[in-house]
Amino acid sequence: MQITAFKQEHLKTDVPVLKPGFVVRVHQKIKDISAEGKEKERIQIFEGQVIATKGGKGINGTVMVRKIASGVGVERIFPIHSPNIEKIEVVKATPARKAKLYYTRQGGEVKVRE
Repeated sequence: MQITAFKQEHLKTDVPVLKPGFVVRVHQKIKDISAEGKEKERIQIFEGQVIATKGGKGINGTVMVRKIASGVGVERIFPIHSPNIEKIEVVKATPARKAKLYYTRQGGEVKVRE
């Protein structure tokens, strides 16, 4: 009983609908330590295409985002309800035809619904 209460209080209510094919911008809190030993917090933005979602909107829900940085593909998995995630905003909402877009790793083209 206590575990479900613990889970419910940590769920975020402002999570947008995320589907494969959407272009999203994830704002994540990053803690840096300076040369003097002081801890500094900043927001890092990761913008890319959603290639997979797992766990839905539940406490274990994650979203995998892929972008191309300097000609190299970069993928990150973000837990949706993590306290380090400031917000997730949808830049372009065009869902793909498939549920998982892993084929984009080999340079495949994404077919989107119009």
